[in-house]
Amino acid sequence: MQLKDLFYKIPLLATSGSMNTEITNLTMDSRRVGPGSLFIAIRGTVVDGHEFIETAIRQGAAAILCEEFPSEVNPSVAFVSVQNSARAMGLAAANFYEHPSQKIKLVGVTGTNGKTSVATLLFRLFRGLGYRCGLLSTVQNQIDDEVIPATHTTPDAITTNQLLVKMRAHGCTHVFMEVSSHAVVQERIAGLTFVGGIFTNITHDHLDFHGTFDNYIRAKKGFFDQLPSSAFALTNVDDKRGLVMLQNTAARKESYSLQTLATFKGKIIADSLFGLHMLVDDREVWFKLIGRFNAYNLLSVYGTAALLGEEPTEVLTLLSGITPPQGRFEQVVSDDNIVGIVDYAHTPDALQNVLETITELRHTDEQGRLPQIITIVGCGGNRDAAKRPIMAGIACKFSNRIILTSDNPRNEDPMAILEQMQAGVPPVDAKKTQTIEDRQEAIRKAVSLAHPYDIILVAGKGHETYQEIKGVKYDFDDRTVLRDTFAERGNQ
Repeated sequence: MQLKDLFYKIPLLATSGSMNTEITNLTMDSRRVGPGSLFIAIRGTVVDGHEFIETAIRQGAAAILCEEFPSEVNPSVAFVSVQNSARAMGLAAANFYEHPSQKIKLVGVTGTNGKTSVATLLFRLFRGLGYRCGLLSTVQNQIDDEVIPATHTTPDAITTNQLLVKMRAHGCTHVFMEVSSHAVVQERIAGLTFVGGIFTNITHDHLDFHGTFDNYIRAKKGFFDQLPSSAFALTNVDDKRGLVMLQNTAARKESYSLQTLATFKGKIIADSLFGLHMLVDDREVWFKLIGRFNAYNLLSVYGTAALLGEEPTEVLTLLSGITPPQGRFEQVVSDDNIVGIVDYAHTPDALQNVLETITELRHTDEQGRLPQIITIVGCGGNRDAAKRPIMAGIACKFSNRIILTSDNPRNEDPMAILEQMQAGVPPVDAKKTQTIEDRQEAIRKAVSLAHPYDIILVAGKGHETYQEIKGVKYDFDDRTVLRDTFAERGNQ
């Protein structure tokens, strides 16, 4: 594609060189530049792409997209400057790949908790309805049966458009995509056309990136502000900021609720460790998913399917047979009936939701004993530090025994993170709380403390199969460690 066509309908500040330059690929990584490349210089939080313009030119870049021209402009290379390189990249990627999002039904899901569950449930539901589908999520990207590892909750604009092209070529008609607050601020969804947006909920998270909770809310809201009038915007009106999300959207406003009037109304009849019994728009349904938070997830999925024109009874029938996504209230049970629950809960609200659900669902055993709740929890490094003492306090409030342990410390000292968590342990709960830095040892300790029918919650990592320490990802899967430890217990 020629440069002038690549920047169709994109406001430009200045150009240098020929706008007829032929472009064969786009990249914001100077290491991937070759002849015919457009190198896009983006100012990131850690690295400024403008520092790599000369490297890109040496490697054969045909053109440079940037916010500021270098002091010396190479006359053999075309330069284009814009106000925001990240946004221009999204719009240019859409032009370059011929707007694949307009040729597919793309639905975005945003919120603090539930994004992965809702996107994955939609993907499974619509495959069950007979459609070929794509999934862009924290856990993985998927094109029907083909799994593509995910590196970000929401990929960059170039990667997203490349994946949408592949999905279209495979015959996909629907794509379900997590939209993170980072992605909105960093313009990773610029140039994409959505047929619908879903809001799950919002609680304190990612303040290390956004600075304030108000900025975080604005970032989430920014997704709905971008939706076209042809799309629908489906919000959880039981969340006190659910309606705020839709204030300025041009999209059709729809809602779901367990507590008040809404487009799609649900009611929990019964909740147990075996599933949810619900009333959904006056239809009685049994679901395999567990907990009030999943009742909201299921309602949002049901509402989305209805808004996309699917038959409600068929949708509910298929949803009733769907199992939880990986690492979302995933159960691992020992031979002597200790119930292990592995969950991605890594925010205060998510942890409280899971623990409240476990508290509500546990019942006295055959001897009249109320099972213990043993919680293993940590907090990730290089992330929002303000939530660390809060999460420890929540674990104490709902648990009989608490083990604070390492999550993904990344570049931080694990013990420094744990000390910050310990600050949230009330003095009255100190005796039931212990700190074990090694996550595997923490899980083993929890199993050694457990009796039959006790419940062990391993929170924070969920589906992840690694532990990130000092830039290295080591193999680590909470589910595997739990299963192996249960097996060792059975062999003793």
